[in-house]
Amino acid sequence: MGYIRTGLLLAAMTALFMVVGFLIGGQTGMLIAFAFACATNLFAYWNADKMVLRMYGARQIERQDAPEFYDIVATLAERAQLPMPKVFIMDNPQPNAFATGRNPENAAVAATTGILNMLTREELAGVMAHELSHVKHRDSLTMTITACLSGAIGMLANFAQMSLFWGGMRRDERDNPLGGIGVLVAALVAPLAAMLVQFAISRSREYEADRLGAELCGQPRWLASALVKISNGAAQIPNAEAEANPATAHLFIINPLHGGGIGSLFSTHPSTQERIDRLMAMQPAGNMPLRPETAAAATPGTSRFPRSGTVEGGSQTRGPWG
Repeated sequence: MGYIRTGLLLAAMTALFMVVGFLIGGQTGMLIAFAFACATNLFAYWNADKMVLRMYGARQIERQDAPEFYDIVATLAERAQLPMPKVFIMDNPQPNAFATGRNPENAAVAATTGILNMLTREELAGVMAHELSHVKHRDSLTMTITACLSGAIGMLANFAQMSLFWGGMRRDERDNPLGGIGVLVAALVAPLAAMLVQFAISRSREYEADRLGAELCGQPRWLASALVKISNGAAQIPNAEAEANPATAHLFIINPLHGGGIGSLFSTHPSTQERIDRLMAMQPAGNMPLRPETAAAATPGTSRFPRSGTVEGGSQTRGPWG
């Protein structure tokens, strides 16, 4: 997405902070919110990636800890002409992964133990190629900052609710021209606006990362097959850390949340089936479509990195990973 889009995002989030501050406390509240937004923006730029990794209990590994996984990342990073990112593993049974970092020189990729146990080597290569595509195009900067700022906006909305509870209706109009109505609007609109920002960012960048990731690993089918398994696994296995921090859901390759109802209206990810269809369209003619509802998920606990794998309508493949 680049630094221009990141700057526009920070400006939009700052404006949102100021609007909410004005609704809560008039001009004084707007100035306080502006100062808070500036501090949050600076903190998010330098530290959001560390916060997210710590939030998920990710531990950094070296080659001796998981040589095949580490080598997959190293090979793809070299092919993408990227510096070697830091590699992390999250002790989480849900199959998933994400990338973070403010630039390629300070990037990190993180995968759950669930995804390492579930995917073949080729499928894992497809996933890591997708994540490195985010790094190459600096999506990871925008995604990570959005996660941090969305959480901060949620805190601001909670403050608005507390303000309303402790007497927002009786505030002096000089402090809050809209009175309790302004506080109520701030409490409702702030988290909604944050979700809409995530929604707008995630959908377009996921399609592009899928396309570039498929080109990077050389086999669109590998990533398509991985998406089937991850989607099925994520639907069955909860991710407690993600449920507790929904503002970070857009970071993952597949939505880790199990929430329904109104939350489903603001899904941060495009349709998995649409992503699969686009990937399969990159294949030569004659390949059968891959459907999440018909493809079988791998059984957790099987070999972490089998040397070959199959997808519906295809034969065994053997890629550059072994």
